[in-house]
Amino acid sequence: MLVIVTYDVSTLTKAGRKRLRHVAKICEAVGQRVQQSVFECRVNSMQYEELERNLLQEINQEEDNLRFYRLTEPVDLHVKEYGYFKAIDFEKPLIL
Repeated sequence: MLVIVTYDVSTLTKAGRKRLRHVAKICEAVGQRVQQSVFECRVNSMQYEELERNLLQEINQEEDNLRFYRLTEPVDLHVKEYGYFKAIDFEKPLIL
């Protein structure tokens, strides 16, 4: 499934800036950054649950905001993309 993860972490304190870095690293491990605080993640159900659990452990729910958008298949019907962006093709081998 394709999941869009968005977050807004308060960076007014040192702890907030640390949370922001940790949230970004968790998202980078499973998806690709498409905007500053927006990631596209192609995951299965188990990976989705783990991602959600890891992010919920990291954020401060009184100061931060975290959203998950699960897009149904076929994704091509739900996603329109304009402008330049070099996306990762999750269907091909990830060889750099």
